[in-house]
Amino acid sequence: MNKLRPVILDGDPGHDDAIAWMLAKASPMLDIRAVTSVCGNQTIEKTTCNAQRVCTLLGIRAPVAMGKPAPLLARPMNAPSVHGQSGLDGPVLPEPNAPLSPLRSVALMAKVLRESETPVTIVPTGPLTNVAALLLAHPELKPKIETISLMGGGITHGNWTPAAEFNILVDPEAAKTVFESGVPIIMSGLDVTERALLFPADFERIRRVGNRVAHVVADWLEFFYGFHRELGYAGAPVHDPVAVVSLVRPDLLTSRPLCVEIETRGEYCRGATVGHDRAPANALVNFDIDRGGFADLLVEAVGTYGEE
Repeated sequence: MNKLRPVILDGDPGHDDAIAWMLAKASPMLDIRAVTSVCGNQTIEKTTCNAQRVCTLLGIRAPVAMGKPAPLLARPMNAPSVHGQSGLDGPVLPEPNAPLSPLRSVALMAKVLRESETPVTIVPTGPLTNVAALLLAHPELKPKIETISLMGGGITHGNWTPAAEFNILVDPEAAKTVFESGVPIIMSGLDVTERALLFPADFERIRRVGNRVAHVVADWLEFFYGFHRELGYAGAPVHDPVAVVSLVRPDLLTSRPLCVEIETRGEYCRGATVGHDRAPANALVNFDIDRGGFADLLVEAVGTYGEE
């Protein structure tokens, strides 16, 4: 069966990035053409290694390229308190079974766009550095991008600061470039992703599927929940997969179009995503999710990875 939508996965895995990629690989609707790493949850060296290992675990055969080592203008900012010193602490993952692409992220993205017969969807689940760099270097390729389905921001609140979500705060200038690009955007920010909660009972449902990927995903969720439990969460907010849900099961989501602008200069509000309807919309913003349907979707997805 031919997959319908060519995609580029761009992220800084990261437990929830890895689960997003698991969901993307499991979907018969998506054709993964490339994977690119970005500096965010950890250094570019660590996120690139994690990207290779996740692709090996999941059987993603697309080329993997190393992304930008730092934000466009700001200094790198990592999150070891959330994802551990490796950026993906928890279960032991396989060593990569394929070399990195000789191309860097922007060159590989541009190659995929040029060679695709149909427009490509980009799914960024980390800071938007690579995507912004692509748009700045190759504005002529914008028509080859169908949409950018991203996890980042929050219309009502932040998580790394009261105003800003981590992915946007790491590189607000990149986010501003992306949101002002004119390319269609689907935004899955904290408004929806903190409703995408998985509870310990869901972890066990996934583990009981019994294959290797199911066990690893359950262990990832346990590790990720450990950080959030200390903050008072009843479950793990599995942020990044919502960017994939937007493509494969949009019926699980409640959304509305907004004009989203990025604060890049505020002393206290740098990285804020300000959504309003006083100007034409530039993003379809997700606000709610069918939590039970989301959990069912992930259980179904891990079940596609065989019996071993």
